[in-house]
Amino acid sequence: MKGKIIVIEGTDCSGKETQSKLLEKYLNEQHIKSIRMSFPAYETPTGKIVGGPYLGKEEICKSYFTEGSANVSPYISSLYYAADRKYNYSKIEKYLNDGFIVILDRYTTSNLANQGGKIEDPDERFNMYQWIDKLEFWLLKLPKPDITIFLHVPYIFAKQLQKNRSDIDDNEKDENFLKNAEKAYIELSELYNWDKVECVLNNKLKTIEEIQQEIISIIKEKGIN
Repeated sequence: MKGKIIVIEGTDCSGKETQSKLLEKYLNEQHIKSIRMSFPAYETPTGKIVGGPYLGKEEICKSYFTEGSANVSPYISSLYYAADRKYNYSKIEKYLNDGFIVILDRYTTSNLANQGGKIEDPDERFNMYQWIDKLEFWLLKLPKPDITIFLHVPYIFAKQLQKNRSDIDDNEKDENFLKNAEKAYIELSELYNWDKVECVLNNKLKTIEEIQQEIISIIKEKGIN
């Protein structure tokens, strides 16, 4: 494969969609062939299953899980997300083979954090990380990202930003889920050596432009320019 995968990952309300779109625009302006995709791929069959029956997004349908998706076993939840990536992987593969930079708004990294965060015991949580890693990369043979950029917005800021959104799913409604996912993201960023962008400085959110410039600096340091 001649292309590369850049993952834009982050805590809730960290601007993953915005920044991945801006990065795609920037790279194409630099005449670097780039394409952006996001997971879950809600427009596809597997993505609709994740969005509706699992997450309960109102525009699709209510969740089938009466306990709420945040309370479903991480071993079960992980399979839905992994299946969505596997189902849609052929699209990514085509672009990689054509030499594109594929920018992914969330990837296996989301599974690691959101599902790992459901587990309190650190040893069991680490085992969960290994289980997901083996499931997606070894068994399903999904490609590992070349660059993972982690956007960190502390929960207290995310909660305020969430008030401006109308498309909140069952996971995003659960305070403990989001707090635990944030802890897992930070843990994983250190474990996997992700490139980290702190979106809050001196108790104030950075601007979209400031965050964009940090992301551009990271990819330049990695040799993409």
